[in-house]
Amino acid sequence: MNIPNPFSSLSATDSITGMGILVIFLIVLQTLLIIGLQRSRMSNKRARNALKESQKALEQRIRERTDSLYLTNNLLIDEVARHEQTGRQLRETKLYLQSMINSMPSIIIGVTADAEVTHWNAAAENTFEIFSHDALGKKITALLPRFPITLQTIQTTIREGEPLSSQHVQQHDDEKNRYFEITIYPLISRTQQGAVIRIDDVTFKVTIENLMIQNEKMYSLGEVAAGIAHEINNPLSVILQNAQNIQRRTDPQLAMNQTRAQQLNVDLKSLYNYLSASEIPQMMDSIREAGERSASIVRNMLEFSHNSKRIIDLIDIKHLLEQTIVLNRSTQHANENNQIAINTLYVEPLPPVKASAPELQQVLLNLLRNATQALNQYKTQNPQILIKVYVENNNLVIEVQDNGPGMTDTVREHVFEPFFTTKEVGSGTGLGLSVSYFIITERHQGSIDVKTSPGKGSNFIIKLPLTSAQ
Repeated sequence: MNIPNPFSSLSATDSITGMGILVIFLIVLQTLLIIGLQRSRMSNKRARNALKESQKALEQRIRERTDSLYLTNNLLIDEVARHEQTGRQLRETKLYLQSMINSMPSIIIGVTADAEVTHWNAAAENTFEIFSHDALGKKITALLPRFPITLQTIQTTIREGEPLSSQHVQQHDDEKNRYFEITIYPLISRTQQGAVIRIDDVTFKVTIENLMIQNEKMYSLGEVAAGIAHEINNPLSVILQNAQNIQRRTDPQLAMNQTRAQQLNVDLKSLYNYLSASEIPQMMDSIREAGERSASIVRNMLEFSHNSKRIIDLIDIKHLLEQTIVLNRSTQHANENNQIAINTLYVEPLPPVKASAPELQQVLLNLLRNATQALNQYKTQNPQILIKVYVENNNLVIEVQDNGPGMTDTVREHVFEPFFTTKEVGSGTGLGLSVSYFIITERHQGSIDVKTSPGKGSNFIIKLPLTSAQ
């Protein structure tokens, strides 16, 4: 199909004009394109510039946000470090407080208002043999049923806000009492209410207090004994003097008696024969001997009672022992066996020992009294006490041995402890051997021990050091 050329019918002039128009059209079109491109380039440039500005602003904002985040991160790191340090300090403080509480000799127990255990220190573990993890959360009344700690006492203490103290005594299988001092302190906080229980074993303190009271009693008794001895000594001197005068004035061999008898027309010889036949001289001898023995007992009591004036001097152990034996016999009760043989064995030579005579006599008298009571209780045949004295390794050794019932190992382990006694209630205080132990070991730097077994008697061995000055 042929398309007709629109310009074919035009003339040459028309063709030139049409070409011009076309050229102009093309120029205008090119100009418009150039202008559009220029505008597009300017728009792109502006867009790029705006993009750059936006990028710069965004980068600035990113830098600012990064700096802010970095600062916040540093603050968080510092805060975390402070929290960690605070937590570490709290843990260290908790451990330190726990160490302090566990290091205390007192039993420290924390409980809630419902008497549930919240804390159980090491002293509580050692004393009651209950571990902390076994005690926590349990009722204190179930853990310590023998102690006077009840839910009522805990709640009363918390309600009143005042500590409550009490003393508790427990008797163990070895018949030895233990004394506890219990104090309940109220613990009131914003979160919960509870109490702190402190338990102290005050057995030693009570023992010392009782010992001091007993020593004070013994001191007062010594003063009373000294006063009684002085009062007895006066009439006793009169009895001895008059007995001596009667013997002297009835003696037919004295010239003064013969002269006075002649003046009164009395046959002195016949009178003496009559008195002899009536055993009057023997009676007077008995009065004189009994009076002298009584005077010796009084003299020993006076020396024994003067223990408040402690004098250390060189003493003759043989003389002291003989005095103690006499004093022991004079203080025996009427229902005790007076036929107990007391034998002595002195291995010569025996140098004097530096000691306090009244204190040492107190120890020896206590050992003799214990041996006598044991023999009377055991009712052995041929009861006897052997006192042996000898020198060994620069020590003066005194052994007091009896053939009585002896002791078991349990009794022997506690025999020197205060207030320990195997006697019936009211028959002894349990202080004698503990005081004797104190006198020998502390006052004289010696030693005292016992060798014993059931059925084979007891042998107390005292060792006193002999110094070079002796």
